[in-house]
Amino acid sequence: MAIDKEAIMEHVRGILVALGDDPDREGLVDTPARVARMYEEVFEGMQYTNDELAEMFGKTFEAGASGIHQQDMVFVRDIEVFSYCEHHMALMYDMKVSIAYIPHGRVIGLSKLARIADMVAKRLQLQERIGSDIAYVVGKATGSPDVAVLIEAHHSCMTARGIKKPGTKTITTTFRGAFEKDVNLQNKVLMMNRNS
Repeated sequence: MAIDKEAIMEHVRGILVALGDDPDREGLVDTPARVARMYEEVFEGMQYTNDELAEMFGKTFEAGASGIHQQDMVFVRDIEVFSYCEHHMALMYDMKVSIAYIPHGRVIGLSKLARIADMVAKRLQLQERIGSDIAYVVGKATGSPDVAVLIEAHHSCMTARGIKKPGTKTITTTFRGAFEKDVNLQNKVLMMNRNS
């Protein structure tokens, strides 16, 4: 579904009026168009389902040719993304995503993991759902049921408004397959995520 920039411009103009400002003044005259272009960029992921993302970023390579054993783990840490909370449309920032998976015959390019995390985050979201969606897309793209996703982020709905607690960080974990069942694997991923 394409993002309707014309509708966004109309509504942003209405918000400016509702705030008591003049949308025709020099500093605001182009604001509706700028916001529409920004929303098209930062909410790009809303145009795709998780299955479509898995297809878009699902180019894999045979793991056996690389000498990868069945229990080897791929772990990419500190992928920087941002998202917007669906409750307040407030920015989730300083967001770092770490993804681990155990290859089942196929591996995915490392940059594809970053692209998946980035695109999933570009939606009106809950942090918990970001982890679940990334795990789903990575699992489907790689053919591996064994996926872990760790996310830490600051939420401006907590740091800049409401309770106003700067520095508060939210950490979520998503474990699928072997990561869900094996506490040792969970601990290994958590430890790898802590070490620099």
